[in-house]
Amino acid sequence: MVRSVAQDANEQKVIDDIAKYGWHCVNILEEGKECAYSFTVGLFHTYQHPELVICGLKSEIAHKVLVNAVEGLPQGKRLDLNAATDDLLVGYSCCFIEVPKSAYHEHVGFARWYYGGDSFPLYQIVWPSRDGYFPWHPKATADFKQVQPVIGHAPVGI
Repeated sequence: MVRSVAQDANEQKVIDDIAKYGWHCVNILEEGKECAYSFTVGLFHTYQHPELVICGLKSEIAHKVLVNAVEGLPQGKRLDLNAATDDLLVGYSCCFIEVPKSAYHEHVGFARWYYGGDSFPLYQIVWPSRDGYFPWHPKATADFKQVQPVIGHAPVGI
């Protein structure tokens, strides 16, 4: 069961955005060694689509990527989360990694609040370096791996 009553303005914004747009974007700013990241709330409730998280991009860019990812959902166009896509970032192919529920508490608190727990699927959108390497590639730099930590298990063959 999803939340319908808020206790503060931030919670009310989440509820209102989901009612109006079908989803809400939460931006977490970089803090110390922790990277910035953004995630959706409401996709699973509204469209039965997994929630999405993206790490290491400025909030404005991350929001645009998430908008690109969800724009087709109202018309029934779903992302294939088992395949790479060129539809999210111009000039780069992104892929998706399922996030384990054990990572939800640390990364998507507002989504957990909205759903009343961990009863929703979550996937990370992973983008490549300028050299075309995903963070798990042996040639990916340590700096790139720190900017975009992989929350789940790296896919095989990508």
